[in-house]
Amino acid sequence: MKKIALSLLPAFALVAACGEEPAPEPAPVETATPEPEPTPELPAPDQAYFSGKLAEACPSLEPVNTAVCKRAGMGSPDVVCEYGLGEDEYLRHKAVLTAGAEDWTLTDTDTVCSQGA
Repeated sequence: MKKIALSLLPAFALVAACGEEPAPEPAPVETATPEPEPTPELPAPDQAYFSGKLAEACPSLEPVNTAVCKRAGMGSPDVVCEYGLGEDEYLRHKAVLTAGAEDWTLTDTDTVCSQGA
């Protein structure tokens, strides 16, 4: 009889535990999150726009023949443009444009202007 009683003891404990209601979850605490600053959306620079910016910054260079611009990385404010000058069809040169408040700005103009010289 003792063996039967001892073997049924875990079953009774399980039944008793299943009948209990779980403790209520704590109320969620609202935390103030700062809103991100709105960033102005500038149109992506294309070959014509980049050609104009380069001609404005470096008037002594030959005109841009071909150019491809793409983001420097995910979330980056910079755009990397690879380009060819004059009769060159290959993208031999690089320049970086940085997003400003209202326009793109060509960075490191001394280096960029000396690339094509």
